[in-house]
Amino acid sequence: MTPDTATSPHRPHILVVDDDFDLRELISGFLSQNGFEVHTAASGREMDKVLQRGDIGLVVLDYMMPGEDGLSICKRLNQKGGPPVIMLSAKGEEIDRIVGLELGADDYLAKPFHPRELLARIRAVMRRGDGRGQGEKSPLTTFFGWTLDNIKRTLQRPDGVQVALSNAEFELLRVFLERPGRALTRDQILDHLHGPNSDNFDRAIDVQISRLRRKLNDEANDGEEIIRTIRGIGYMFRPLK
Repeated sequence: MTPDTATSPHRPHILVVDDDFDLRELISGFLSQNGFEVHTAASGREMDKVLQRGDIGLVVLDYMMPGEDGLSICKRLNQKGGPPVIMLSAKGEEIDRIVGLELGADDYLAKPFHPRELLARIRAVMRRGDGRGQGEKSPLTTFFGWTLDNIKRTLQRPDGVQVALSNAEFELLRVFLERPGRALTRDQILDHLHGPNSDNFDRAIDVQISRLRRKLNDEANDGEEIIRTIRGIGYMFRPLK
């Protein structure tokens, strides 16, 4: 076994959940050769057992599985504040991708795909989770009575109640908070989230912003919108006072 594939406590742990044995083995082998400690599961029940380890950094999840399907699993992980999820599916239609993202997936990759594309997406999602290069000056960001904990990745309402955020929602809120009062196009938001080579699509941003708005109730204490729609351009986070 080469040093690159040797087991190390510093290697990120990935869980691949897919009922296709051959695909699990293919993904597992490739990711292991590229610096990850890979675990596999053929069902949601097996996934739950692996997650009890407490060290899984990301889940690669199949959309279509017998028993509990990927959408149900993704929703459950999101509600529990689980690790980020990259959804895999032979169904590449836009509506399926939107549903997956709306239920909390951080990214979506249609089958068939090249293993290197999956590797690139995993690294991108995990970089966002690490918060590297963000230049945080404070672990807490406050806005209109809300408090975002950039370390714990939690959001607290003005009345003190904690609001659950998916990884994608957290990153999207960070993009806006770092650029208050600036009108951002969908492409600019995608670039800030995924990098300039992302092939994500405009509707994904609309869905994620809609979800974030619902959780923020989309209004500050004075009743004004926090995330404004700028007709013909995109969106703008209300200027901070």
